Amino acid sequence: MAIKRSSSSDKNNQLPKQRQLKKKPFNTPQNEDKEILLPTEIVEDVLESDDKIRPHRFADYIGQKDLKEVMSIAIQAAKQRNEPLDHILLYGPPGLGKTTMSLILAGEMGVNCKITAAPALERPRDITGLLVSLKKGDILFIDEIHRLNRVTEELLYPAMEDGRLDITIGKGQGAKIRSIPLAPFTLIGATTKIGSLTSPLRDRFGLIQRLQFYHIDELKEIVLRSAQILNLTIDEQGAIAIASRSRGTPRIANRLLRRVRDYVQVKGEKAINQTLACEALDLHNVDGLGLDWTDRLILTTMIEQFNRGPVGLDAIAAATGEDSKTIEEVYEPYLLQIGFLNRTPRGRVVTDKACEHLNLN
Repeated sequence: MAIKRSSSSDKNNQLPKQRQLKKKPFNTPQNEDKEILLPTEIVEDVLESDDKIRPHRFADYIGQKDLKEVMSIAIQAAKQRNEPLDHILLYGPPGLGKTTMSLILAGEMGVNCKITAAPALERPRDITGLLVSLKKGDILFIDEIHRLNRVTEELLYPAMEDGRLDITIGKGQGAKIRSIPLAPFTLIGATTKIGSLTSPLRDRFGLIQRLQFYHIDELKEIVLRSAQILNLTIDEQGAIAIASRSRGTPRIANRLLRRVRDYVQVKGEKAINQTLACEALDLHNVDGLGLDWTDRLILTTMIEQFNRGPVGLDAIAAATGEDSKTIEEVYEPYLLQIGFLNRTPRGRVVTDKACEHLNLN
């Protein structure tokens, strides 16, 4: 459909054709709906270009043995019945491989995987456009699914259960509900806060699986594999040094590997060994157990100013200058996991293990 431009834009019509085409998607109304899927397209592009070390099949996926066994059985059963996978909910701390697992499942099933995040689905037409575009067996991965708004979540209920999309046309007494059939698909939701999901949404997932923290030997294998992909030379002890400081999380392990790579490159070394890895990570204030500067600040403040506790979260935040929510959600979980911190009804308490690590007995 031709669009009539005002006289004030006549000069633009005289510009070279290539330049007009660049401006057209931003100014023409008929392209407005295409922008709805822009957040999804951006995420997919990032995954293709920036995350080459992400495994794409179960054979390359290290760790999560129990989860892989469950998913392998689900895949084989779905293929034998010639049906899509059941809807899957993956939960656990960030960086453990929830997005990677969804891409692997799509590859094993031989279908496409569309990736988006719940905050990007603000309006009903955002999720509508995604659902209608899915083909039979396709996977829709929604990250941070606990952050879906109420309207979007309610649109998912009939889509997940009955394979249809209910759309309200009109307003008031003349409003009508139109049901659009959808191709059978699989919804994979990922969340770090499964308790924040509503019961109706959580109960519609056929498989609910938790991702566990990784052991050091598993992280070592991940570091060795990533180093090979990045064309880095690293020995086993160097990989162990990085793995032991990775907080049980592959994402952190790969991030630390890149920082060690930078250090070794600037120092003019050709291979990563234990000494160089430790020097690089010490430079970034990451100690042997993966504690960073803020972790040690929190523990040291509690020991020296509050006599190891018990002390309230707000008092810790005020004394360290950190936000209380950041302490509770970012730093505290790992300190609790490794036994450096205890929560009591009266407040937080530093353990003997933490004092020994910091040499503050």
